[in-house]
Amino acid sequence: MTTEYHTLSNGFRIVTEAMPGLQSAAVGIWVAAGGRNETKAQNGIAHFLEHMAFKGTATRSALEIAEAVEDVGGYINAYTSREVTAYYARVLAADVPLAMDVIADILRNPTFEASEIEIERGVILSEIGQALDTPDDVIFDWLQEQAYPDQPLGRSILGPAERVRGFARADLSDFVAQNYGPGQMILSAAGAVDHAAIVDLAEGLFGDMAAQPQVAVTPARFRGGEMRKIKKLEQAHFALAFESPDYRDPDAYAAQIYATALGGGMSSRLFQEIREKLGLCYTIYAQAGAYSDTGMTTIYAGTGADQVKGLAELTVDEMKRAAEDMSDQEVARARAQMKAGLLMGLEGPSSRAERLARMLQIWDRVPGLDEVVDKIDAVTTADIRRYGQALVSDASVALALYGPKGDALGLEALQARRAA
Repeated sequence: MTTEYHTLSNGFRIVTEAMPGLQSAAVGIWVAAGGRNETKAQNGIAHFLEHMAFKGTATRSALEIAEAVEDVGGYINAYTSREVTAYYARVLAADVPLAMDVIADILRNPTFEASEIEIERGVILSEIGQALDTPDDVIFDWLQEQAYPDQPLGRSILGPAERVRGFARADLSDFVAQNYGPGQMILSAAGAVDHAAIVDLAEGLFGDMAAQPQVAVTPARFRGGEMRKIKKLEQAHFALAFESPDYRDPDAYAAQIYATALGGGMSSRLFQEIREKLGLCYTIYAQAGAYSDTGMTTIYAGTGADQVKGLAELTVDEMKRAAEDMSDQEVARARAQMKAGLLMGLEGPSSRAERLARMLQIWDRVPGLDEVVDKIDAVTTADIRRYGQALVSDASVALALYGPKGDALGLEALQARRAA
């Protein structure tokens, strides 16, 4: 499989990877504009815009957009994250031109009709309500807010209901004008694709877009803090966050391997010690995520209200112990899990296309899988212990707690236990 690149004269980038033996392809546009590109008054508009993309263009109604792709057996979808909004489709090889035409149409010619805005506003308000009714989802929004308070990166992707209720057509158009320039877009395609044909199609669909400067995002600053919300639930939901490396930091791989060894599976320390041996929870895990200029290692557990304090203290104790005695066997297992997850996850064209786009956005190239595996294998037990020690000794931590009132748990007490 060969990765090929091209950049149009206006800065629009194209990356493709042909996958021999496939009869289908994934193709999409990844826009470097997500939740953190919003002002406070715009919070939630990137996600609203993603919804409106499928609600009609100058040439297609909402139904015609869906039918155009589904008539040929394909599917089309989109998502919004804090740094990216993606619009993508999966179709048979012969229908790649159609998929590209539909995606270009929804990005370049949306009508934002008032009636459709009102319909979708109701849908998004229901989505917000559903998220608020899902404790193990909403707690991560609250954790993000505590980690990055009063910053774009700390705001929820859905936005608050009061903002969503006020968005109008001009707000959507303004966000597109500010953030949807050709230099902020990457067309990525993988599977049964021909690079030259994709480039020719892209030139016709996007080549006339005027180049524009990219708006700089507010740099992230991990601050930390705590939020607790009392509600009569069956269990208490507990989450911690610590600042981790950004995408480009050499320690990014160490952060992911550490999180995997600490709480990434049934063999991990947190799962074995807290769930299997002590039975203090049903769910507990750790994970490491990264952004362009910061990252977060998070730990989540759901437990009984009267067990939160003990669980939190044991979690800190396990973090401290991991920094001292993480074994070669544990690190080797975590490396194997990480490599297997990466390679197994890239056996389909959709995941391949997404990786191509994200790597090109981060590195301005797509590192080969052998290069990535070599970097994973290069992380040593000493690296993990060093990283774990830095995480334990770091002064900044964010805490979110949601559920019934139970044992007292305070950030100050947890900080003291880390330092003990």
